[in-house]
Amino acid sequence: MKIVELLTEETILLDVDATDKQSVISELIDQLDTAGKLNDKAGFMTDILAREEQSTTGIGDGIAIPHAKSAAVKAPAIAFGRSVEGLDYESLDGQPAHLFFMIAATDGANDAHLEALSRLATFLMDENFRNAVLHAKTKEEVIRAVNNKEAQLDEPEEGEAPQAEEKPVTSASQKILAVTACPTGIAHTFMAAEKLNETAKEMDISIKVETNGSSGVKNRLTAEEIAEADAIIVAADTKVEMARFDGKPVIQIPVGKAIYETEDMLNRAVNKEAPIYSHDGSKDDAEQGESRSGFYKHLMNGVSNMLPFVVGGGILIALSFFWGIESSDPASPEYNAFAAMLNTIGGGNAFFLMVPVLAGFIASSIADRPGFAPGMVGGLIAITVTGVDGADGGSGFLGGLIAGFLAGYVTLLVKQIFSKLPNSLEGLKPVLFFPVFSIAITGIAMMLINPPLTKIYTGMTAFLEGLGGTNVVLVGIILGGMMAIDMGGPVNKAAYTFGIAMLDAQNFTFIATVMAAGMVPPLGVALATTLFKNRFTKQEREAGKTAYALGACFITEGVIPFAAADPARIIPASVAGAAVTGGLTMLFDIGLRAPHGGIFVMGLVEGGFTKVLLYAFAIIAGSIVTALLIGLFKKKSEIAY
Repeated sequence: MKIVELLTEETILLDVDATDKQSVISELIDQLDTAGKLNDKAGFMTDILAREEQSTTGIGDGIAIPHAKSAAVKAPAIAFGRSVEGLDYESLDGQPAHLFFMIAATDGANDAHLEALSRLATFLMDENFRNAVLHAKTKEEVIRAVNNKEAQLDEPEEGEAPQAEEKPVTSASQKILAVTACPTGIAHTFMAAEKLNETAKEMDISIKVETNGSSGVKNRLTAEEIAEADAIIVAADTKVEMARFDGKPVIQIPVGKAIYETEDMLNRAVNKEAPIYSHDGSKDDAEQGESRSGFYKHLMNGVSNMLPFVVGGGILIALSFFWGIESSDPASPEYNAFAAMLNTIGGGNAFFLMVPVLAGFIASSIADRPGFAPGMVGGLIAITVTGVDGADGGSGFLGGLIAGFLAGYVTLLVKQIFSKLPNSLEGLKPVLFFPVFSIAITGIAMMLINPPLTKIYTGMTAFLEGLGGTNVVLVGIILGGMMAIDMGGPVNKAAYTFGIAMLDAQNFTFIATVMAAGMVPPLGVALATTLFKNRFTKQEREAGKTAYALGACFITEGVIPFAAADPARIIPASVAGAAVTGGLTMLFDIGLRAPHGGIFVMGLVEGGFTKVLLYAFAIIAGSIVTALLIGLFKKKSEIAY
């Protein structure tokens, strides 16, 4: 397929009006929409911005290639915009961008479309092509420049992209291999490959580049080539096969660096400055911090794997309430065997595994497979917690975060210590030494951490009981904030236990307060995903829909995936909203006899229909506060999971 079948005069803007990144993206999307290439302009904008959040598509040399594969695209297309004066696009080289090629690919784009789109990306590596486009006087001249560039290249075989073909091997003594990959596999993957190939040719370096693109892996590195390689460059913002490089010198970098710092990367490879890669997760130096991994990657690995447990378990718990709030209790007249089964599956199992899974996958992201077992054990201790003094407690998801990172780095340390053992014991490391020592060290540390949290929990309960004679609105604000601060941890438990204790003492306002406040965090975050879509990834927006149901059912844990991903913004916003709801509930003097149930028990609010409306108002008001604070403080440039 020819590029000019995707880039037409209807999708070209010779002179954009935009003066900043956001406005030029909007202008190009408008052009695509006017040309009939989109079926959901807002949806495509969201997907484009989500791609920008992962890493800027301003690659330097005055070029920006915003792109996305999206269900909002009706037909694959390319939009072109130009700013002769240039504008700030947050480019990798810090310089203004002049040329903007927006690539719109459908979710089901065929190989011919994908390879035409990616071929354009490689054209932009040619300075002569860039100059021709920059100085074109008419749309026809832009089209002609593209056609001329295509004519310079030999036509690829059907189904093959030119950048996937192996470049001629030079006579250089150094043999370098490379892998390029970006999240969408359309633009940066092939631009990086082209730049590596061209720069290596200029430097007389033998190189072969494997591309991990949308249409699959091309120019795959063979085992023999890997064995003979002097160094390997992995330029990737997404996961690639790394086990095959075990024991080889490997430089791991973001894909953008392969475009903008190509010569430096090749020099490092040639000068033997690449650390030895070990597939068990360790490296010889701090090079691992240079790739897009680190804290955020490990956190997202835990959150994304935990999410199905939150969603599935929460929905099953909510479904069990249809038979009554006490339908899972065999001693209750509402008891229903099927409802009890749903509650056990959702609450007793799925929710029970939520924190251990979070910790396990954080640890495995840090230390690979050997980190999983100590992470799971540490996470389990965080929620079961029989401490060294025999006290029961629980540090909830915050304890799970601690356990995950603790287990991961403990495992790395254990691996480093046992790396000095003779090769004859290599087979015993993953099945004996790593699990025994990693689990033991992580477990002991977590057993020591949880008892202090238990003391905090009991101390806060005593503190709340001492507030009985003070201003009730202040008590409501404190209780509300406590319900949101750790989503099931010791602080939350202290507030809820206090509410239950007051319920037993025939004071029904406190339990109404803690339940209303506990509903706010998931409802507020869900509302934020609806009102501020461009702050969240597609996966988060889908999880937000579920959070509505979980919040309505008083399942505060529905906000945990969001809080774990962005605690600095989600937790304060949740606390503020819950505190507002707690204060309002106390101000309205609302009483409730049910200890659980969310909207299913609102009919039991004492004082008639007016009180029910006031109770709903308090919950809605707090949710709006949370949503607005998230929208205000959560940056568009953040990546989620």
